[in-house]
Amino acid sequence: MLLNITALPGDGIGPEVTDEGIKVLDTVAELFGHQLQLNKKNIGGAALLASNDPLPADTLQACLASSAVLLGAVGGPAFDKYPSHLRPEAGLLRLRRELGVFANLRPATCFPGLEECSPLRAEVVRGTDLVIVRELLGGIYFGEPRETKGATGSRIATDTMRYAEFEIERIAHIAFRMAQARKRKLMSVDKANVLDCSRLWRSVVNSVARHYPDVALTHMYVDSAAMALVARPSEFDVVLTENMFGDILSDQAGAVVGSLGILGSASIGGKVGLYEPIHGSAPDIGGKNVANPIGAIASVAMMLRHAFNLEAEAQCVEAAVKKVLETGARSRDIARSGESSLSTEQMGTRIKGALLKVAENTPMVPG
Repeated sequence: MLLNITALPGDGIGPEVTDEGIKVLDTVAELFGHQLQLNKKNIGGAALLASNDPLPADTLQACLASSAVLLGAVGGPAFDKYPSHLRPEAGLLRLRRELGVFANLRPATCFPGLEECSPLRAEVVRGTDLVIVRELLGGIYFGEPRETKGATGSRIATDTMRYAEFEIERIAHIAFRMAQARKRKLMSVDKANVLDCSRLWRSVVNSVARHYPDVALTHMYVDSAAMALVARPSEFDVVLTENMFGDILSDQAGAVVGSLGILGSASIGGKVGLYEPIHGSAPDIGGKNVANPIGAIASVAMMLRHAFNLEAEAQCVEAAVKKVLETGARSRDIARSGESSLSTEQMGTRIKGALLKVAENTPMVPG
């Protein structure tokens, strides 16, 4: 198969972790007889410095012409001085909209041996394996009007939370289908006691639920969900929620299972899927070769699964990550006090080595 991929390394630690994700992609292509066609382009702050646009036209064209997009991270304090339409994050939001990726899948799993990395007690976090299905193109991040008016001292800022029924319906179907493939439990998170958007959200989700009688649907307010996520995380399975709530809860889930650095994501539903670790650009450690590449590598596994339907390859990558962690290998963010840690590049190399061993027992490998 031709793996036609556009890579957008971006800012901060983005280029370092993306390189390790590409290393794994190269290995998968070689082992399974695929052809990797890779095109690197600028986005975010890197693009802003090069062309005064956080999403240059040639970057967008390359993404639309590819089969999948692998993103590192965007942003950093150095770009706070730019107007909102030129901020790196504006380029990312525009890319999501242009690709049409309305469903963001964010798994959060506590790997065996990493329980002590969580700020929660090991017995609380052990066994946590959930996925947050976040609506990605609606809500307050995209609603209009959005503006700041008035003179300094009397300014008024407005952001608009907005949802249409079809936007809620399409993301709900994806969440229900995902629940069918897991434990058949779906929790929809909203703020229906306060927000009209959430009341519409709950009404539409209830309507969609009639098509999935085998899935147990529950509802929870977002503040209660945030509390439950730290009190009993292992009880969650599939969580469906809107854009801003999903953004917040998925980062919280990353802390619960030990580190944002180990979590990947898939944004699907549009012309081309977008795959990225959920961590930020972490400019304070950018270029130091200490970032955790597992989130980027997990995103590669999700790309293989969702963009190319290569389930065996995706499972091999995920098994390689698990094996490396089981050996006690740790990057700086998941190393305990006094414990040695691997560099970004070393962790990627370890996972590549484990992938080679895992693939030996996979029948799809040629020979």
